[in-house]
Amino acid sequence: MKNYIGKTGKNTAFLCCIFACWFMLSSCEKGLEYKSYGDLSSVVNTPEGAVAAVNAAYTGLAGGSDWQGGWDAGTYSWRVQAMQTTDEGVCAWGGDWPKMNNLTFTPDFDWVTHNYTRYMPYISRITIAIDDIQKITIGDELKNRYIGELKALRAHYAQLLYFNYGPITIVTDPLVAANPEAPYVPRPSSEDVAAQIEKDYLDAAAALPAKFTGEDYGRFTKAAALTGLMKLYMHEKEWTKAVATGEQIKTLGYSLLENYEDNFSMASKGGNSTEMILAVVCTPTGGDQYTNMWLAHALPADYMDPSGIPLTAWGGYKMRWSSYDKFVPADKRLKMLLESYPVSKDAGGNIEYRNARTGGDMGAVPMKYSPDPSRANSQNSGVDFPVYRYADVLLMLAESINEANEGPNSEAYNNINEVRARAGLPDLPGGLSKAAFLEKIQDERLFELWAEGWRRDDLIRWGKFIQRAIDDGSTTAESYKVLMPLPRSVVTQSNGVIQQNEGYQ
Repeated sequence: MKNYIGKTGKNTAFLCCIFACWFMLSSCEKGLEYKSYGDLSSVVNTPEGAVAAVNAAYTGLAGGSDWQGGWDAGTYSWRVQAMQTTDEGVCAWGGDWPKMNNLTFTPDFDWVTHNYTRYMPYISRITIAIDDIQKITIGDELKNRYIGELKALRAHYAQLLYFNYGPITIVTDPLVAANPEAPYVPRPSSEDVAAQIEKDYLDAAAALPAKFTGEDYGRFTKAAALTGLMKLYMHEKEWTKAVATGEQIKTLGYSLLENYEDNFSMASKGGNSTEMILAVVCTPTGGDQYTNMWLAHALPADYMDPSGIPLTAWGGYKMRWSSYDKFVPADKRLKMLLESYPVSKDAGGNIEYRNARTGGDMGAVPMKYSPDPSRANSQNSGVDFPVYRYADVLLMLAESINEANEGPNSEAYNNINEVRARAGLPDLPGGLSKAAFLEKIQDERLFELWAEGWRRDDLIRWGKFIQRAIDDGSTTAESYKVLMPLPRSVVTQSNGVIQQNEGYQ
């Protein structure tokens, strides 16, 4: 990420060497990118090299060399794929986009197989980097921090792959990770994968500070590692562990911002936000990779910023009307989700609006992010992309308490009501059953977290992912599509040792 690279500007040679080495490794993988080979020790044998190796591992948060991948705004990004395969979104561009809504997945559909080949090499490269950093001479505190960050990143990438594709092999032996002749191995059990992800998150949480600010903002912290761990526990339905983890996060000094929209504006830059737990740090001037292009994807072509900020607008992403209509008009979060949007000013300088619904659009305008007031670039914004927010933790904790206790208690109510209060909504009525409280959580997570990348996992956890597609008219939403297919090349080149997900053979 740009701030990491900028921080090590005096070590450009090390960075160039590390990045070249990492990406060279993926180019020599006999066409199958789920393994990674090479020895990084020649460039990670100094403190400067260690910093560069850690920085290189962070590039996966923005998709590596992908255009707007990772946690950014393009086709391959986690947040867009979660939006376009759930009740959150549709896309006006046609082409392959309806396949996402309808869950028309095959092992040859690159949009849904690409992230497997993109992120499996990161896991092996991180394993090699951890081993090399353990061997260099630096202070134990700094060494433990670097290794903690790398383990958190390995857990994060592995978790995203596990949630999307099912069990994967997490290579933790550096000799295996660096060996191009290592034999293929069958996919492990879900229990084994979850155990390794859990271990990495716990190790990271024990080594990292609660929060980073300034130039270190955007790195994994104890809070970020625990948030990822909490999501794992909920995925595995280990509710008691999820509750304990959520309670621990609440002790780390985070709180909701007064205004919801400040999470998605320049107000949250540099660790100034009390709510942002992990973010992709963006810039408007460093090219397309570490920048926020959400508005370009989401704003209609005739959108006019009232303050005169020039904005690129391609008019693709929409929130489906059926989801938009679940919001009550008093919800303050609708400031970032528009049924009517500004298109011009009349002779008197008054703003004129167009109604997207009556105009026949597929859905509301999911603006989500405020324009970058620097005006440095009409397409590329410096507003950061959130990955984890404290509001998410509060809602996860409310849900986990409800599940663990077979119904909500006062703390569960307090957590969801805190989020609702910021949105200008009244407290939930008392006395709700477990099922009724869960329904409120399901809606509240839509209202609070839309387009942040977690809706797919939410709907799968609730058993609603396939039914959503069926309700929207899909004839291809079979039950096995809660998992995406592995690339066909993975199965073929392993001679069947690595088996395809059920239903995709």
